[in-house]
Amino acid sequence: MTLYICKSLISLYLKSSQHHLHKPHFSCSLSLLFFSSSGPQKKKPAIPVSTADYLIKRHQFSQETALTAASVITYLKKPEKSDSILAFLKESGFSQTHLEKTVKRVPRVLSANLDKTIKPKIKIFQDLGCTPTDIAYIISQDPWILNRSANNGLMPSIVALQSVMGSNSDVSKVLKICARFLKHDLGKTLKPNIEFMKSCGISTSQIKKVVFSFPRFLLHKPESIKDSVRRVDEMGCDRKSKMYLHAIRNLSSMTLENWELKLKLFRSLGFSENEIVTSFRKAPQVFALSERKIIEGTRFLLTVGNSDMSYLVNHAELLIFSIEKRLKPRFRVLEFLQGS
Repeated sequence: MTLYICKSLISLYLKSSQHHLHKPHFSCSLSLLFFSSSGPQKKKPAIPVSTADYLIKRHQFSQETALTAASVITYLKKPEKSDSILAFLKESGFSQTHLEKTVKRVPRVLSANLDKTIKPKIKIFQDLGCTPTDIAYIISQDPWILNRSANNGLMPSIVALQSVMGSNSDVSKVLKICARFLKHDLGKTLKPNIEFMKSCGISTSQIKKVVFSFPRFLLHKPESIKDSVRRVDEMGCDRKSKMYLHAIRNLSSMTLENWELKLKLFRSLGFSENEIVTSFRKAPQVFALSERKIIEGTRFLLTVGNSDMSYLVNHAELLIFSIEKRLKPRFRVLEFLQGS
């Protein structure tokens, strides 16, 4: 059948060429009929490249970072897409160090959607007033925030921080200290914790200081904060005292087991139950010190420093200071003054 069709076409061609020698278009058509492919040409699929080789050779990443990223993403299907992402981050203020930190911790950023995933989040920080360097620092310190939704994750967290800190510049400072805020639903932690502490008489200025100094404290579960407040109140801590918030923070930072170990330690050093409670009221941060520092400080003050237990209990904050750099020099001065 095929042979018959071919013969017919050739016969038609010969007849046509005798009457229409000046029209070569059929010849071209016949040529295309016999020698062209039956369908449109398909694009060759992109050849995946080794992630390690790509990062080392094309972007001068360290071998350690490249191998760590390659352990998560062995090959890159679209290296040109990764080129665009890295180029955009550089334009946004990322140094080579920032890029390596980000890729090492979250290698999948190399295959993220630039327009839908990365650009909207960078813009949020820009609108907040963060400098390019601040943006690069915040994200590289905790790049998992890139996995959060811009509108449903990052923005609500930033709005919550703005309501507490009062200014965008302070929000930026807090995020440089602890970008973890952007990974949490602050409507379930930060906001209820702050409202509860305000109900306990703690001022906004005190809360802001704690946000800067101990930001993770406010990310505890509200139930945990309330339990710490209950225990602090049971020890007779004055809610009007500046130490009240510090007492809550220090107590909430310890498990019940660690708290019992600290009580046992103070008892072994000669503190009575009332003296332990008094020390906690006056200097709750002392209970967060290491066992070694508490022992060495107590022994020094009671022996070399010639202090009695009553003095130590009422000045428990002395245990925080360095013995060599702070306590010894001051006691030498006192000895000199007493001797003269």
